[in-house]
Amino acid sequence: MAAAKPAKLSVFTWEGLNRQGGKVSGETNGVSMALVKADLRRQGINPIKVKKKPKSLFGGGGKKKGKCLPRDIAVFSRQMSIMMSSGVPLIQSFEIIGRGHEKPAMQDLIMTVKNDVEGGNTLADSLAKHPMQFDALYCNLVNAGEQAGILETLLDKIATYQEKTEIIKSKIKKAMFYPAAIIVVSFIVTVILLLFVIPQFQSMFESFGGDLPALTQLVIDMSALLQSYWYILFGGIAAVGYTFIQAKRRSVKFQEFLDKLVLKAPVIGDILTKAAIARFARTLSTMFAAGMPLVDAMDTVAGAAGNSVYTKAILKMKAEVATGTPLNQAMQATNLYPNMVVQMVAIGEEAGSVDAMLAKVADFFEAEVDDAVDGLSTLLEPIIMAFLGVVIGGLVVAMYLPIFKMGQVV
Repeated sequence: MAAAKPAKLSVFTWEGLNRQGGKVSGETNGVSMALVKADLRRQGINPIKVKKKPKSLFGGGGKKKGKCLPRDIAVFSRQMSIMMSSGVPLIQSFEIIGRGHEKPAMQDLIMTVKNDVEGGNTLADSLAKHPMQFDALYCNLVNAGEQAGILETLLDKIATYQEKTEIIKSKIKKAMFYPAAIIVVSFIVTVILLLFVIPQFQSMFESFGGDLPALTQLVIDMSALLQSYWYILFGGIAAVGYTFIQAKRRSVKFQEFLDKLVLKAPVIGDILTKAAIARFARTLSTMFAAGMPLVDAMDTVAGAAGNSVYTKAILKMKAEVATGTPLNQAMQATNLYPNMVVQMVAIGEEAGSVDAMLAKVADFFEAEVDDAVDGLSTLLEPIIMAFLGVVIGGLVVAMYLPIFKMGQVV
């Protein structure tokens, strides 16, 4: 028996009245108009007008909607924090930020959350409907802020956390992008030379007669091999790349293997280790400051670790802390955290200021990542220049060796 096809979702625009009798409107995804109306009623909205939104090539209003990027969410969090700390009501803050945002995708997201909140949902529940933009950490902190009546304070901490996290991500991408880009460019240049330039020299050398220098002959043989089997080379590269991506997505063991491997890689491994420690300290500090219990916070911290090695270690630490083991001892048992970090957490536990100590740890390791990336960039420049000189320069020298040899004979 064939499996039933999943129902296709459509976008519906709607207008209605909330529980207070105020007029509200928005957009929502649904299978049919009847189900959308039923969903609105469950939210406490009496639907007046519901209609299917016509499809457009570029999305609403003929403009490309784009994507809601992490930095967009960070800016939104900072704006909400400023608005609410200035005394602007929650709904009005959403209205001001949503209507004024330059990116249509963010406008839609903000106004959808606003409509959910107007319908009677809590802000945390409304944000949780969009897990791609608002993760468990974000929603948990917002929930804690709502329950404690300090939402604007928690939004400020969320904004600070996201800004710091985005800076760290940017630094790591910068450290890895530069050498990767140079390697790709040098590979493309080498292939172009072997496919199109070397054959021109080869035809000229054949008219000279005599034996060619070993380096020149090697380059000509490589060129001939690439011309004959280029489709195998590029097909093999594509197949390996596709297999690698699929294995990374689908195999947990392969992902864990890669995470262990990158942490042991020279230079880059040190940067990623420091970044993982900074992320752990910053996340746990933010959760502690929000008043969340340590054991409850550890699940969220593990999810934000960014590396399966640290994720497994944090979950192990959670199990030990749940049985009464101090956090510093659980950290020391993993052998992943430097002694300085463990000692600072121990002092924080004794003084009752773990969040402040973890914030200092995060500041220190974020600065360490900055310095490491700057040092790596300085170190890589001469190495990359030497690499390009050997690869590209070697090909050029190989082609001119027979000409130099002829000049010596003459």
